[in-house]
Amino acid sequence: MYNILVVDDEKEITNAIEIYLKSLNHSVFKAYDGIEALEVFAKEDIHLVIIDIMMPKLDGIATVTKMRETSTVPIIFLSAKSEDVDKIWGLNVGADDYITKPFNPMELLARVNSSLRRYTTFSERIQQKESVLKIGGVELKDESKELFVDGENVKITPIEYKILFLLMSNPNRVFSIEEIYEKVWEVPAYNPDTVTVHIRRIREKIEINPKEPKYLKVVWGIGYKFQQ
Repeated sequence: MYNILVVDDEKEITNAIEIYLKSLNHSVFKAYDGIEALEVFAKEDIHLVIIDIMMPKLDGIATVTKMRETSTVPIIFLSAKSEDVDKIWGLNVGADDYITKPFNPMELLARVNSSLRRYTTFSERIQQKESVLKIGGVELKDESKELFVDGENVKITPIEYKILFLLMSNPNRVFSIEEIYEKVWEVPAYNPDTVTVHIRRIREKIEINPKEPKYLKVVWGIGYKFQQ
């Protein structure tokens, strides 16, 4: 169905993930360090990447940073570490999701399926009049999946687009972090803290002063809303 790149220096892990993914008829490409991963990524039509953070030669952070220069494919980080700083680090360089080793195979497959659904939806072009959401200087074009801020095209990832589309489609409505995660990732709220990181990245793209946001506001103790 889809081409998935699995990157980890532990061959037992890549082999196990390969078995899980092939059970869903996905094609699997394997790499054991960041340099090898970039070579495969450049040659093959990859639809999703599952990658470890700690690897020889080139770590996962540097590898994903390089991938994000040319691609918006979904990326899921794997790591033996569970500290919040590692999650934030990975998400800030462009990962869409994060799963900690050891992981439940069914949870991993749920994350993979959710990421692929989002990416497929993001990549499709709607064959009808373009739907546009516009609030103040922020404009989303749903056909082309583009973001414009004060008329300027701003690069946005599929996850960021879906979060922004959800909030802009329901102006002034407050969504909890768990609700945003479940609606955007389309799975139970495994890692709701990732929402906060993505919100911060969106603010950096749409707000003049992200520390004093005009549009994307926090409602303390409840969640977030897009102010109309």
